[in-house]
Amino acid sequence: MDDGFPGGEARGSGAALRLAIVAGSTIAFAPLPPRGAVVLGRDEGCDVRIDDRSVSRRHAVLHVGPPLRIEDLGSANGTFVGEQQLPAVTAGTHRLRRLSGDGAEVGLGERVNLGATTIVVCHAPAGPAEQQDRAAAPADVVVRAPAMLALYEQAARAARSPISVLILGETGVGKEVLARTLHALSPRAGGPYVELNCAALPPSLLEGELFGHEKSAFTGASQARPGLIESADGGTLFLDEIGELPLAFQVKLLRVLEDRKVLRLGGRTPRRIDLRFVAATNRDIEAEVARGAFRQDLYFRLNGISLVVPPLRERVAEIAPLAGKFLEEACRQLGQRRAPGLSTEALGVLEAYTWPGNVRELRNVIERAAVLCAGDMVLPADLPPHLQCISRLSLTGAGAGDAAGARPGPGGDTRGSRPPPPPDEPRGSRPPPPPDEPRGSRPPPPPDEPRGSRPPPPPGGEGAEGPGALAAAAAPPPGADAMARLRLEMKALDRQRVLEALEQSAGNQTRAAKLLGISLRTLINRIDEYGIPRPRKRPS
Repeated sequence: MDDGFPGGEARGSGAALRLAIVAGSTIAFAPLPPRGAVVLGRDEGCDVRIDDRSVSRRHAVLHVGPPLRIEDLGSANGTFVGEQQLPAVTAGTHRLRRLSGDGAEVGLGERVNLGATTIVVCHAPAGPAEQQDRAAAPADVVVRAPAMLALYEQAARAARSPISVLILGETGVGKEVLARTLHALSPRAGGPYVELNCAALPPSLLEGELFGHEKSAFTGASQARPGLIESADGGTLFLDEIGELPLAFQVKLLRVLEDRKVLRLGGRTPRRIDLRFVAATNRDIEAEVARGAFRQDLYFRLNGISLVVPPLRERVAEIAPLAGKFLEEACRQLGQRRAPGLSTEALGVLEAYTWPGNVRELRNVIERAAVLCAGDMVLPADLPPHLQCISRLSLTGAGAGDAAGARPGPGGDTRGSRPPPPPDEPRGSRPPPPPDEPRGSRPPPPPDEPRGSRPPPPPGGEGAEGPGALAAAAAPPPGADAMARLRLEMKALDRQRVLEALEQSAGNQTRAAKLLGISLRTLINRIDEYGIPRPRKRPS
């Protein structure tokens, strides 16, 4: 069969492609050009930089087709397509399977390993314009938990009035989804729905983006442009992260809310507007008002009615349907005609986890599992290492080291169980672990050894910064509920993840938050919650 694209073009190639990159516990995405060469590696000058020591500085080059091809650039640990290791670039290339003639994405989803990192070419999600078109009909909203059912009933009543709405909740709980639902259920559903993340733009650009400008209002303003407030006329304007607005800008927004008029930069005549304002924040906005960081009068204007979205840990009934939905979406982007199922063991792990990153973290975990899953069921071995720990803990308090359900791959190797090879160790030079060794596992304690019965580490050992510190400090009394013990252990594991991220980022909190896949504010809250000294407070 010819591996090329008929007529030199890939049918269906009009859809944008992106690269999914799975390294350790994280998954990241990088956009791909319509065609051309994309160099992959650890070097800063690479088109796609992969921060993994098992990846060479210039590891491989991906030729975006047609046809899609990948070449190894003489890497230390090799480039593998399936079980086949590619020769160096001078010896030949490997061509990824083509898109079929009917537009099905047969070639998408093929796994390529660069050292210990897995990459997959997949479809990019819909662009902002397509997402905005779908905002009026969020038919895929998952609402199962009693608290969410009550919340959406309240939202449906609020949607019928023009009153401003303030949505509160932790990062990643789904505030944007609720805002789109408010618009879809309102009399303004036929009008535009416009979103702005107030934390995404510097103050110097925020005013022009919201209010627009007249021609020649500043250098480079060759023509007049309406702002987002005008663009939302007749519809809904959603201001996410409203708590990040500078105080000076809050005054200008308050004037718009009171007068229902907007004045463009460089303009002289205000323009009347008719729209609904919906705002959201993950901050304690009343505390921000009390300390003077947020204007009280603006708070009253925005808070016509407040809707509080509960965190995912309080919505366990929604984890299974959300995970199934995200799995189907991820597999469609990977070009898989049929999504794998979610095993009972994997679902148990997901439901036992506390989800500090909420729905956003769940989506990230499922997208990663979709890339790594090679069978017809997602198993605990397909989940990130910090979640696999749960699969080795019994939900009834006893050890369950063999409950992980790790699936051996070809040759008896449990996929993903090998630690990343060091930079100078060629891939495959070490023998694989035995088939019954789950990824990253440590042997469970003997059945007659209660968890936590080992003596404390000596001074200079794991100590207060170790993963058991939090659990030891708040160990539940004998006979306590097993789920309470499990949650304490998960908090201890989460604390250790924070410590490792801070160490890996040399104390840079912004980089540590990025490694953990959470916002900087969430990281700071967790540092305070776990009693971890702030890096800047540590003695030099």
